[in-house]
Amino acid sequence: MTSHVSTGVLSAEGAPDGPAAAGPRKQRRAGGIPQQGSATPWLFLAPYLALFGAFVVLPALLGVWISLHDWDYTMPRQPFVGLENYVALFQPDSVNFESFWGSMRATGIFTLFSVPLLLVVPLAVALLMSQNFPGRNFFRAVYFAPYVLGVAVVAVLWRYLLDNNIGLVNYYLGALGLPDDTAWTTSTPAAWVALIGVTVWWTLGFNAVIYLAALQEIPAELYEAARMDGANAWNQFVHVTLPGLRPILSFITIITLIASANMFGQSYLMTQGGPGRETRTAIYQIAETGLRNFQMGDAAAMSYVLTVFLMAVSVVVFFVFREKKEAGK
Repeated sequence: MTSHVSTGVLSAEGAPDGPAAAGPRKQRRAGGIPQQGSATPWLFLAPYLALFGAFVVLPALLGVWISLHDWDYTMPRQPFVGLENYVALFQPDSVNFESFWGSMRATGIFTLFSVPLLLVVPLAVALLMSQNFPGRNFFRAVYFAPYVLGVAVVAVLWRYLLDNNIGLVNYYLGALGLPDDTAWTTSTPAAWVALIGVTVWWTLGFNAVIYLAALQEIPAELYEAARMDGANAWNQFVHVTLPGLRPILSFITIITLIASANMFGQSYLMTQGGPGRETRTAIYQIAETGLRNFQMGDAAAMSYVLTVFLMAVSVVVFFVFREKKEAGK
């Protein structure tokens, strides 16, 4: 007797049991939603993409368009000039050459001294706050509290505290027998010390919180193994803590560099860019060129030159941390 075997054997429920049912089964296991061609993820992303396009992509494209024109928003026409605004920034005899590169120099000074402090000081605070001691949560809140203040509040507060005549900083320095007549906002290098010190005090809480979260993710077993091998506190920090923080260090370095390069409020409100133009940063100069001098095309070109510099520095930072990570493998 011969038997005939069908490739489409029916199951007890009458449904085909074979390769033909594989596709529908996979879809059912995924929740009844087809795995290909589904619009559901895009529907969830739509609000973010709409906001991102409206407030990031479109303004960026408009900025490029403005930088290619002699754009004075008080005039009825904005003639197209091509790359002239960019070329003028690199010509020593142009109107904006000296002021722009002077502001880039000021931005470089501020970034060079503020970024290392905002990497090291918050890490020290996070290491301290990660220890168990009475009142730990209170001190965590104290260190983070200044970050919730706006730049206007911080700058105006410290402008009065650092005032040469009525400021409490000079008063207490004099009480300690130190010089009490420092012009913190009207002389250099005191103005740089004031701007950098206030910025570190204001923003270290944010970086410290990120460090603290990363420290809690490092397995305690690694520290126990290091202690069993005879490692002291410094060796544990170098060989366990820093390697565990490397991805976070890369992130904090990038965001701190960008924030420092975009410093504006402290300089505008505390020193007014002085003395002279010494503390007038790139963003300060861009805002003055575009909004006060009505040279929007030149200001847009300046902003994109600054963007290119920031992108180059970011690539270098990523490369440095990537090399360190590979070398440690």
